[in-house]
Amino acid sequence: MEITVGVGAGARHLGVDRVVDLGPLHPSAHGAYRLRLTVRDDEVITAAEPLVGHLHRGAEKLFEVRDYRQVLTLANRHDWLAAFCNELAVALAVERMTGMDVPARAQALRAVLCELNRIMAHLVFLAPLTGPAAARGREAVQAVLEEASGGRIHFMFNRIGGLREDVPAGWTDRVRAALSTVDVGGIPDGLAGIGVLTREAALAYGVTGPIGRASGVDFDLRRDDPLPGYRGLGVTPVVRTGGDALARVECLVDEVRQSVRLVRRCLDDLPGGPVNLRLPKAVKAPEGSVYTRVEAPLGVSGVHLASRGEKTPWRLKLRTPSFNNVQALSALLPGTGVDDLPAVLGSFAVVVGDIDK
Repeated sequence: MEITVGVGAGARHLGVDRVVDLGPLHPSAHGAYRLRLTVRDDEVITAAEPLVGHLHRGAEKLFEVRDYRQVLTLANRHDWLAAFCNELAVALAVERMTGMDVPARAQALRAVLCELNRIMAHLVFLAPLTGPAAARGREAVQAVLEEASGGRIHFMFNRIGGLREDVPAGWTDRVRAALSTVDVGGIPDGLAGIGVLTREAALAYGVTGPIGRASGVDFDLRRDDPLPGYRGLGVTPVVRTGGDALARVECLVDEVRQSVRLVRRCLDDLPGGPVNLRLPKAVKAPEGSVYTRVEAPLGVSGVHLASRGEKTPWRLKLRTPSFNNVQALSALLPGTGVDDLPAVLGSFAVVVGDIDK
């Protein structure tokens, strides 16, 4: 028997047979995606195919008609839980093509803000699973990100050459206070052994981030290709080998705790000085191309920038983690009971806008 399952409240308008409710706050419920499932008589899935494309953002074409400063305001919208990291990936591409030397304080603050962004994103995914403690911690971290940037979701705080401005006076102390409130809560029962993604399948689909590391993929750009702000921090990736829903949730939980430690370490050694460079009126990348990538909350966020020497990109291609990761559902869902879908999909962190771009 073949059925179509919709994920998120909006899926009921897409002509699905069933809707999987992950709760109103789970990020996968913010945009509709569907799964075409082949199910046995005993309600066990034998084949699965993700059906996406209902939230197409057109981001890559929009980039081509905006100058590089304007591009950054759009770069944070396809994955609204990784806004700062996505801005940074684009800024890095322009900085490397133009040979900019970003100030040390900006590099260190970028690492701090990336890790705060990671904590916030992970806690948003964990809150529906682990309870209100994660939601309270997320709110505290989001408050200090908002204080620094002025935005709760779309931070728009990166600039080509650094950051828009320095953080407010006393901000670092308030960050430490916010981190002291971070609590992920308890991991629910019933996650062990369901929705298993093998290491071989994760590598075949290009799965990165905590989903890949939960399946034994020992890869983290903060260690393997670190940005200047991460050098010297000694990041050790959080890796599990089970590949099931429990391993994925455990990776998210441990990465929150790891990011708390990294932020505190960065704040202890935060250098002084400027946080940006003086730019010409029109920023033009020289003719050529470059690929940059950062370790975003859900995995590798990459930018391939091709320029013809103008003030707008000729081509700006995004490599988004959710686009690769969601394909792995076809490998991990077979053998899963339909009744276990909410638990499995709740552990499988994707943002639909990051799939459709």
